[in-house]
Amino acid sequence: MSDAAEPPEAAISDLELLEQTSRAADRLRAEVAKVVVGQADVLEGMLITLAAGGHALLVGVPGLAKTLLVSSLAQALELSFGRVQFTPDLLPADITGTDVLHEQEGQRSLRFLPGPIFHNLVLADEINRTPPKTQAALLQAMQEREVTVGTNTHRLPTPFQVFATRNPIEQEGTYPLPEAQRDRFLLEIMVDYPTEEQEREVALSTTSAQTPKVTPVVTHQELRGIIRLVPRIPVTDEAVRLAVSLTRATRPGSPTAPQEVTEYVRYGAGPRGSQGLVLAAKARAALRGEAAADIDDLRALIVPALRHRLVLSYRAEADGVTEVDVLDRVRAAV
Repeated sequence: MSDAAEPPEAAISDLELLEQTSRAADRLRAEVAKVVVGQADVLEGMLITLAAGGHALLVGVPGLAKTLLVSSLAQALELSFGRVQFTPDLLPADITGTDVLHEQEGQRSLRFLPGPIFHNLVLADEINRTPPKTQAALLQAMQEREVTVGTNTHRLPTPFQVFATRNPIEQEGTYPLPEAQRDRFLLEIMVDYPTEEQEREVALSTTSAQTPKVTPVVTHQELRGIIRLVPRIPVTDEAVRLAVSLTRATRPGSPTAPQEVTEYVRYGAGPRGSQGLVLAAKARAALRGEAAADIDDLRALIVPALRHRLVLSYRAEADGVTEVDVLDRVRAAV
């Protein structure tokens, strides 16, 4: 789906666009809820990522509807959807595409055959099952919104966003995501088990003869308007100062770092942590129809925005200390 295919957009004020954004978020929540039971917090994190124009990493054990969430959201948004099932034998060209020899009327030429990454919304399923060389094929795409094959650079469609899933319990046949790869994700969203009542509903609804269908409720043009609106959302100076203070406090060499950071963190979050916190806070405010992002928006996103940017030490693993434990201490200290 390209920009040229889009009709000209009517000029509307930011206030009208903000109201449309809030209504669009409500429609998306209701539509995805037709096929996914529970996981409201996960869906909210995905909507924030979507509105911010970023990428998200969904972490959870198999069977928690991570893939269903992404595919249902793509259907509700009327976006082109591509899925890459990561395996140990996957090659970079299997993701980005490759040049193939084409013959017509006796003339031979190279023609680019796009890979599954050339979609608006891409599901990178079990991204930790493929070697770092193939994982790195996503780096340029996620950061630059383009891929280079041979000597040619190809632009990706707009919008282009990656939702990756990772299984945290299996270690055999998996490859930890490099720090540079994790840092490209705006949020790391934990997908937890449903409640007992929700699980009963899942067991009943998924084994019945009637299968609910997801229909598009937000157009491509509306989504583009939302993504353009979010950077224009004001944010309070207090929230920006808090974002920077929190991020700097995760670095062991910082004078504001608490004792737990010094003991258990090898590398803290970089400047992308501050950027991600502020941008995600703006997106959260926009989805709620708020005209500005504040401290509350920022506090709600500290863990998903910074957790994956921390590199813990071996001592942390030995003592059973997690990134969330460290961030809770950072939040209390700052």
